Amino acid sequence: MGAFARRALLQGAAAGLATAAGGTVLGDGVALAAPVRNGQGRVIPLYGPHQAGILTPPQQNAIFLSCDVTASDRAGLTELFRTLTSRARFLTAGGRPPKESPSSTPSDSGILGPTVVSDGLTLTVGVGASLFDDRYGLSGRKPVQLVPMKAFLHDDLDPALSQGDLLIQICADHRDTTVHALIDILTHTKSAMKLRWRIDGQRNPERPVGVRRDWFGFKDGISNPDTTDPAQMNQWVWAQPKSGEPDWAAGGTYHAVRIVHFHIEAWQKVSVAEQERIFGRRKASGAPMYAVGENASDVLDPIYTNDPQGLITPLNCHIRRANPQTPDTAATSTILRRSYDYDRSPNVPELDMGHAFVCFQRELETYIAMQTRLEEEALVPYITPKGGGYFFALPGVRDEKDYYARGLLT
Repeated sequence: MGAFARRALLQGAAAGLATAAGGTVLGDGVALAAPVRNGQGRVIPLYGPHQAGILTPPQQNAIFLSCDVTASDRAGLTELFRTLTSRARFLTAGGRPPKESPSSTPSDSGILGPTVVSDGLTLTVGVGASLFDDRYGLSGRKPVQLVPMKAFLHDDLDPALSQGDLLIQICADHRDTTVHALIDILTHTKSAMKLRWRIDGQRNPERPVGVRRDWFGFKDGISNPDTTDPAQMNQWVWAQPKSGEPDWAAGGTYHAVRIVHFHIEAWQKVSVAEQERIFGRRKASGAPMYAVGENASDVLDPIYTNDPQGLITPLNCHIRRANPQTPDTAATSTILRRSYDYDRSPNVPELDMGHAFVCFQRELETYIAMQTRLEEEALVPYITPKGGGYFFALPGVRDEKDYYARGLLT
């Protein structure tokens, strides 16, 4: 990608984020109405050709819930997806749960009070490769690139924190809303699936402006395609009809989640100058290495054509390994990032803080190729990937008669 094109893309992404409150444009050119407020927070529409929680500007809080399906047959699996759809329909819209007598088992946890608030909630459902084994007769309908996540060179994957038949991404504006949705979903689906692992995440405020920072103090996720551009979304995110994928998969996307532990104590011992060379950006501003001012823009293009030896931006720094800006890596350098930070530190001797790296892409091989390049990055001594998985985020629920995975199951 040329310098001008890349700069235009970055500026478009920034503009898209700035105007996202005005509405969401879907990848096939269909515009969703802007999130509306019902007195209980904003409502992000459930229905559409694509699921919410992908192009949706990231909410403040998230829970990633991986589950193993225990339904005994295809009918039970179908009922599970119908139940998930029913719960998503209620939880994302908000409202009063069914009224029960004081002596009955409550129909709702009550965490959000007598009325469930919508609070910008989105539920994004994906399927893992293991769902396509011989249990439900789906082996011939698996997305063509969907595979279990294998360890890269420096990974230390915990099987108890990896893989899964289903992934449910729960995002909302406040933490009590995500926890409420978690409890509600597990309560209503306990006969058909069980929790495998979960990771809770948050997105830090933009300090001072622009893009948020991760636990290493660097701005994270600066370079993203423009989510308001249907052509870019069709090119980089959404599975297309007649593209080699099963017909049912059109409108879905590959969803990668990587749980990456940060070695905070070791990182704190590294000078800021060296930290910047490891990341390939300025720590204060998020700008490329050639921009020395603290207030430099973080959407400037880190141009490498005049730096072939890596004297300004090291060849093994994070951003240059992720996207070297060479012709042979152009096709595997664009993903849609939607990551969160986690902190699971209490009652352990070492800080357990890190990154729930989350991305969506039309082809899973795009992400795998990018991550393979990162096996030799300078950041390796300071991070250890511990888990996660690859999933296929289902096409959207079209209307009140539709349900998650209907195209897959019928």
